[in-house]
Amino acid sequence: MAEQKDDIVLSIRGMCKSFGRNRVLDHINLDVRRGTVMGLMGENGAGKSTMMKCLFGTYQKDEGEIYLNGRDVNFSGPKDALENGVAMVHQELNQCLERNVTDNLFLGRYPVNHGVVDEGKMKKEARELFRKLGMTVDLDQPMRKMSVSQRQMCEIAKAISYNSQIIVLDEPTSSLTVREVSKLFDMMRMLKAQGISLIYISHKMDEIFEICDDVAVLRDGHMVMSKPTKETNMNELVAAMVGRSLDNRFPPVDNTPGEPILSIQHLSTKFAPHLQDITFDVKKGEIFGLYGLVGAGRTELLETIFGVRTRASGRVYFRNRLMNFNSAKEAIDHGFALITEERKANGLFLKGDLTFNTTIANMNHYKQGIALSEPKMVRATSQEIKTMHTKCMGPEDMISSLSGGNQQKVIFGKWLEREPDIFMMDEPTRGIDVGAKYEIYELIIQMAKQGKTIIVVSSEMPEILGITNRIGVMSNGRLAGIVNTKETSQDELLRLSAKYL
Repeated sequence: MAEQKDDIVLSIRGMCKSFGRNRVLDHINLDVRRGTVMGLMGENGAGKSTMMKCLFGTYQKDEGEIYLNGRDVNFSGPKDALENGVAMVHQELNQCLERNVTDNLFLGRYPVNHGVVDEGKMKKEARELFRKLGMTVDLDQPMRKMSVSQRQMCEIAKAISYNSQIIVLDEPTSSLTVREVSKLFDMMRMLKAQGISLIYISHKMDEIFEICDDVAVLRDGHMVMSKPTKETNMNELVAAMVGRSLDNRFPPVDNTPGEPILSIQHLSTKFAPHLQDITFDVKKGEIFGLYGLVGAGRTELLETIFGVRTRASGRVYFRNRLMNFNSAKEAIDHGFALITEERKANGLFLKGDLTFNTTIANMNHYKQGIALSEPKMVRATSQEIKTMHTKCMGPEDMISSLSGGNQQKVIFGKWLEREPDIFMMDEPTRGIDVGAKYEIYELIIQMAKQGKTIIVVSSEMPEILGITNRIGVMSNGRLAGIVNTKETSQDELLRLSAKYL
């Protein structure tokens, strides 16, 4: 057994994992101290999630040892890990959306009294858990009626309820508001004080320095850095992650918007969550940002323009032509594209390969006679892999085998194949590493310079300020104001986002 220090709760030694010919983890070593937060960083495809899934028993490692409190462990699956004090909150939530909060909390471990599920005990324990965490939750509400952020907080609460010694949080703040992030960090500090250790996977540098005691960096399946957070800085972390330094976080926004090309006039929605009387114009070649708190109506606005949410009133004009779409197909046929926030739920065909997922939105383009030309489809996919720097073995890879960030690149490639005029993006860099984000930003700016019109939703204030020309701020289903990016500030965006609360 490896030498075990008293303050080390988890020790990983020589962990290796391959998928076919692709070596994802190569002799990884990592120590996690008791009662601390270990930040885990790396580009998409570096091996972070795979490493944690090997720890959690979702995958079985090929080589190496895992020591928990000095004891050699090898979990047979997530249930085994949970019962031994290791919990994981995945980036892509996996919940029973038709069941309520209490059912999801106790799934697989219902308390039984005389052969009957003890509903009273479940509700009592759930109420006590959320009270301790300072969270207000309707326990009887179906999960499908909750926002992504609320569902994520419930999943974190579930992990805590297992009395875990180690909790892995995989991109937990990707859909949380500033206030919710603050609440999460308070929760994490409370857990630290109780001697619980956390492994925090994130691409957000400022969060790593705010909440983590130590930080480790993976690059191409190798552990290239592990040290106390106070002994490093942002430039060193970026260089470790991408193998080069990034002098600026955002590329220069040097596009020149033209005349208004898209006009939204008095748009309201028929069903909740309601949008009320939204009016604005977007210019040709402009990058127009949409900011606001989670639940403000940003996603609903994009969906209404795209024809997948029912209008109550209002009109959409594109090049002075009425475009009140009634379906996504109508929008796509008229040069509109939409990248959705929930890529696994409605952006990908998880049982398909990269070729299928890249070409599915543009099938007519690959016809040869009456049949589809597979060579054409494979060539197009190969080109998009090259353009997007997607980490994969080739077009025949299953989309489910890629990391979250590389899946997002495939979605970008799918829409780029259609060469849209209006490109709407809902949290396009969610779960994407700093190096890949920069590439996405460059792509967005280059598209704008070519005359494409971009509408981008982002919850990251530095991002919305770093890559846009103008910003529309949503507040409680209404447009609170439009500001020029170069003339505004974080304070003004926050003030506008609270205007109609």
